[in-house]
Amino acid sequence: MGRWQPETTERLVVAAVDLFTEQGYDATTVAQIAERAGVTKSTFFRHFADKRELLVAGQETLSRLLAEGIAEAPDDASPLDAVAAGLERASSAMGPTNRELGPRLRAAVAASTELQERDALKSVGLAAAMTGALIARGVPDPTAHVAAELGVLAFKRGYAQWSEGDRDDPRGLAHHAVAALRELREATASLG
Repeated sequence: MGRWQPETTERLVVAAVDLFTEQGYDATTVAQIAERAGVTKSTFFRHFADKRELLVAGQETLSRLLAEGIAEAPDDASPLDAVAAGLERASSAMGPTNRELGPRLRAAVAASTELQERDALKSVGLAAAMTGALIARGVPDPTAHVAAELGVLAFKRGYAQWSEGDRDDPRGLAHHAVAALRELREATASLG
């Protein structure tokens, strides 16, 4: 087992999702994940505190990219236009591996209460990052919270469409996430 092989985090995540899908989250051990990824158990723990943390690999990067995209949006951008800029920026970090893992990861989360709880915390973290970035732009607190929550929902819907969609579709995640945000914006208009 190579100790310092490139992309260890990605290999650990892929191994974990595969094992979660094959045998369930509860039946999967850290030792099995490490073995499947071709690393030692101690290497696993250099990357993750426990197996639940595999679900949120990259969350800090995603939160940072969302916030940066919002901060860099034009000064005259509406809150939702700024969120769209954040979605576009964050989508740039999502590659083919993310697309391939999407359906299997969703299945693993659906089958485990523990993973559902961790996924909910991930959503809270992403919303907090966007809310903070919007408030820093001068968006009033309630508006920033609503826009951020719509942003999280749009990201999740866009990611689902992208990862489960036609592999020959050349449009990336950004297209799907921004389209989902547009649909949600239209849906809120019908709330009255």
